Amino acid sequence: MSFYNEIIERIRKVTEKDRVTNISASTALTAEITVIASVLIAVIMLRKINFILMVVAVLILAPVLLTSVPLSARLREEQGDGFSRMIFYVLMTLGIMVSIFYWGGSGV
Repeated sequence: MSFYNEIIERIRKVTEKDRVTNISASTALTAEITVIASVLIAVIMLRKINFILMVVAVLILAPVLLTSVPLSARLREEQGDGFSRMIFYVLMTLGIMVSIFYWGGSGV
């Protein structure tokens, strides 16, 4: 079984749909690659703080991210228009922005 067929089977299992088109599979794979690359780049930026911490984090996160494919189908299930979810993500975004501005000038 090829890697592509394995991804399609995982997407079918998570979304519980029998019909997975090439467009939806390509979209899911593109989203997976983007998420994995973004997380690994963010972890590689830890080298500014501590090189050994970066190496340990990459060695832990790379297999975890690659074995948890497809993330995009699971994230699609989490999408919702509920007020509490929107407030949660607004607070998370504000927290990230505050931490960037707080530590941004300290040479990190």
